[in-house]
Amino acid sequence: MKIGIVCYPTFGGSGVVATELGKALAQEGHQVHFITYSQPQRLEFLNENLFYHEVNFRNYPLFEYPPYELALASKMVSVVKNEQLDLLHVHYAIPHASAAYMAKQILKTEGIYIPVVTTLHGTDITLVGKDASYEPVVTFSINESEGVTAVSEDLRKETYEYFDIRNEIEVIPNFIDLQKFKKQKKDHFRKAICPNNEALIVHTSNFRKVKRIPDVIKVFHNVLQVIPAKLLMIGDGPERDEAEKMAKDLGMHDAVRFLGKLEAVEEVLSVADLFLMPSEKESFGLAALEAMACEVPVISSNAGGIPELNLHGITGFLSNVGDIEDMTKNALTILDKDNLPNFKANALKRAQEFDISKILPLYENYYQQIIEKHKLKVHR
Repeated sequence: MKIGIVCYPTFGGSGVVATELGKALAQEGHQVHFITYSQPQRLEFLNENLFYHEVNFRNYPLFEYPPYELALASKMVSVVKNEQLDLLHVHYAIPHASAAYMAKQILKTEGIYIPVVTTLHGTDITLVGKDASYEPVVTFSINESEGVTAVSEDLRKETYEYFDIRNEIEVIPNFIDLQKFKKQKKDHFRKAICPNNEALIVHTSNFRKVKRIPDVIKVFHNVLQVIPAKLLMIGDGPERDEAEKMAKDLGMHDAVRFLGKLEAVEEVLSVADLFLMPSEKESFGLAALEAMACEVPVISSNAGGIPELNLHGITGFLSNVGDIEDMTKNALTILDKDNLPNFKANALKRAQEFDISKILPLYENYYQQIIEKHKLKVHR
């Protein structure tokens, strides 16, 4: 197949999933064309089946903001025609699904009929999509897509709940590359962070309010009152300054390290004992899956799609959003030396169910179904 992938080229979950999916498809022999405004962060050109098409958009005095959606639709038209694509797969509804609809209509006037698959990732539905300014466009674009997928049952349910969707939504979960995310021998790094063999707790996110960063600090502070421990905070964002101040005010400045954005997160996860994800909302919990693949059990909230991944009492524990005491109690249970090995083994076992080798065929089969169904519709 010849597949066009439209995504945000950033470190965010939807961009990472789209890029890793495209790379895996290329390795299977499919021709994959990325269409976005800059090269995706994880896209390395080591495969003859991978292509990147940059969307150029200029600003004119007439426009207060550059018209990205129009430039994107035009680039899609160009790539579909020149590369004779079989399908467009757009990740994140806004503005990719609406731009794809526009491209599809333009191509139709030239006798070219291209099916579009839209993948919903979370905030495009739960946050941005619910905004009255965008809701009609989001609803229309999803309904006009030939195929729609969501990364969890919870996101599928929420999409039907908040939008008038007549399309069938297929759940294809996020995935992990177990060749990349696996426990590595990094004993020297562990020794440098925890010289006295303290428990090592990790959190990684984009430090937005929805991630409840203060809860991470509070849970860690409670744990620290009982056992020696260190906390590594990976990522950056608007809540970071406040979290650093909070750690300092609680007298934990030496026990908490803020590492900023890291490319090789798996190296840090390889030496961790526990992962904290107290989020108010997660459509799937990709960061938790990455931790589990490195044999790190998870303490999380029970929000959104997280319970579909983190199995209570098996791979970690679930608590109500904001229940610091319960999260603390559960963290100490996992960190007990008699319990930790079992939780670590279970975390890895669960992560193996989401290996890309198991999820990729779901996408390939779905693409094939959509292409065949679209052909029948066009030839009627």
